[in-house]
Amino acid sequence: MVVPELRPWRAARPRLARIAGAVRPRLARAATAGRPRLARLGRTVSAQVTRPKTWQYTAGAATAGLALAVGVVTAAGPWDSSGQRTAERDRAAAQEGTGGADHGRSSDTAAKAPGPAPSAASVLTGLGGAAGRVKAAPGSKALSTLLDPLLDVPALGARHSAAVVDVTTGKRLYGAGADTALTPASTTKIATAAAALSALGPDHRLTTRTALEPDTKELVLVGGGDPTLTAREDAEGLASLRTLAEDTAAALKKDGVREVTLSYDTTLYAGEELHPIGVNDNLAPVSALMADEARTDDSTSGPVPRVSEPAAEAARTFADLIEDHGIRTTSPGPSKATARAETLAEVSSPPLSALVERMLTNSDNDIAEALARHTAIATGERPDLTGAGRAIRAELNKLGLPVKGTEFKDGSGLNRDNRLTADLLTALLAQSGDPARPELRPILTGLPVAGFTGTLTSRYADGAAGVVRAKTGTLTGVNALAGTAVDSDGHLLAFAFLATDTTNPAEAQSALDKAATALAGCGCS
Repeated sequence: MVVPELRPWRAARPRLARIAGAVRPRLARAATAGRPRLARLGRTVSAQVTRPKTWQYTAGAATAGLALAVGVVTAAGPWDSSGQRTAERDRAAAQEGTGGADHGRSSDTAAKAPGPAPSAASVLTGLGGAAGRVKAAPGSKALSTLLDPLLDVPALGARHSAAVVDVTTGKRLYGAGADTALTPASTTKIATAAAALSALGPDHRLTTRTALEPDTKELVLVGGGDPTLTAREDAEGLASLRTLAEDTAAALKKDGVREVTLSYDTTLYAGEELHPIGVNDNLAPVSALMADEARTDDSTSGPVPRVSEPAAEAARTFADLIEDHGIRTTSPGPSKATARAETLAEVSSPPLSALVERMLTNSDNDIAEALARHTAIATGERPDLTGAGRAIRAELNKLGLPVKGTEFKDGSGLNRDNRLTADLLTALLAQSGDPARPELRPILTGLPVAGFTGTLTSRYADGAAGVVRAKTGTLTGVNALAGTAVDSDGHLLAFAFLATDTTNPAEAQSALDKAATALAGCGCS
């Protein structure tokens, strides 16, 4: 008898078995390499931890087993568009889907967006029983011998830069023009994520609300800068416009109000809504109020035409929803809620950590631009493109990162005038793995997994699948790759490769992948 629920597991099992066999030795060595550092971190918190009772161990083990079973069964299933995920989900949760918005991928299967990147299990030694002395990190001379011929190729154009850093120590192991600022394309999102997480915190949520003006009975839909606000029937953990309409209608009826003048408020942001690239399928006009990223179809990622006025469209949708609950409205128009307006209902996004993961996995430009403006608001800058750029740079400087020569003209990387260095990107990735910076960890857990998720789903079919995680970047004449790799000695390395003036995107992408694959296969101690 065939149990239907097991079919996804049967389909995914050969692939998962191969990748598990490939990564098990490396993860075991990585566990040994990281054990001293983790032990030090453990000692700092051990005094605050209460020893669990026997029943708690039993319950915990049962829960972990159940979670693993569910992860395996759903390995081939669709991504939860809420962006909420378990940070330590088993590798078996990896699945197929479309990639980021500005990477030349088809949007035909955009609705089947990938799940946020799976992380290694909490107890790495259980995978391989690692023992013995860990070899030293790769040497600079060995890395030069390995990477120089792979990066100095015509496919990567006349201008390129690279850096490799040992995440455990933060020491740079390799550099080639590492402090030269080049166009980073979508690797900019790594910097945007770090600035937002630092300024707002990983638990911050974006709130959309309704407010009633007491004298005029004007109902104002107040945008909170949440591009993931959804009007779909199944919100899947996202803030729901339907829930907001239902709760607002209930509050109005309680006060005896059955008819209102409907308005919408987008004043949280300032400046032009249209990005300098103009009308583009990769990005909606940047508005503090929109539903489903202003998409004109049912997709959740990838390029697709957007509505020209996201706020007005969201307000019209809200009007239809609230009328379904017995509240008559006028045709909505722009306004601003006063300080006297009474909040009737509100809905909030998933935590910022989940939004960051979704942004990085899918290369989501709408989330990136929203987080850039929220960073500006949190740091006292004007929430427009210019203010957001200043806020990102200032927040990275506050983190002690090398920002010399950098320029931030947007949060998504679609602007060709952005400038980042390989040094900055690798320093960001190294800090994200620092136990002293837990708020930055979603940057690492959100990176696409080679051969499995996001913009790397169809790449690394052979070689470094599962052991390279990286953010891609692609514009015309620009190719970039920045992320992490576990080398054959078990060291976690951060790398950044930037190339400008490339002429063949496919060849440039292949060259970057070969360099990352070589780094993962390096036993260069």
